[in-house]
Amino acid sequence: MLNMYAQVGIFHQYVVSPFSWLIDHFATWFGGSFGLALIAITILVRLALMPFMIKQYKQQQLMRIKMTAMMPEINAIKEKYANSSDPDKQRKQTQETMAIYSKHKYNPLNLGCLPLLLQIPLLTGLYYAIRSNPEMASHNFLWFQLGSPDLILPFLAAGVYLIQALIAKSAMPQMDSMKGMGWMMYLSPVMMGIFSFTSPAALPLYWCIGGMILIGQSLLSRWLYPQSRIAALSESVSH
Repeated sequence: MLNMYAQVGIFHQYVVSPFSWLIDHFATWFGGSFGLALIAITILVRLALMPFMIKQYKQQQLMRIKMTAMMPEINAIKEKYANSSDPDKQRKQTQETMAIYSKHKYNPLNLGCLPLLLQIPLLTGLYYAIRSNPEMASHNFLWFQLGSPDLILPFLAAGVYLIQALIAKSAMPQMDSMKGMGWMMYLSPVMMGIFSFTSPAALPLYWCIGGMILIGQSLLSRWLYPQSRIAALSESVSH
């Protein structure tokens, strides 16, 4: 663990080390509590990302509404060329499909990649800062030691991410292409719980706090952009 902390690299120097420095300094502000420092930094990072994530939610909902409106035309094109393997006809199928996309102003690439590009380095850097911080490992918070595995936190982390997955799923339209894939929503909570059993307790604490903020973010996104408002926005964009 200490070797990881001592590694030199651009990512470690400009992302991991600043987070580790923040953890240490926040802990001094909270009277030496690394647990409170971790919670505060996790909240700050998630709040900084939240406007981008809410914008991504809005864009995804707009694209889903457009896709739902296009599906009858898309399916008709698929049926039209279903039994054809001729390259020219397949080319025509692609052209007609793209024409439908253009008609509805649908861009499958316009789903908001910026939040993903922003959060991956930030959350990864915070993860490694937590895992490799030598001071944090020796401190206690609530009933557990931050540097040792805990038997309760894995269940809390899995439960938080299960709730978040259920909320996210309820906001998605039920499409035929998604049927039979419902089990995937349980994958993240299960994996989170499994990893937490062998990880320092600071990590499932971080995941619990981050997951609760994601739940609030999902509910806020749905409140700001209900289906009626998204549908109205879709109509205004189409015209």
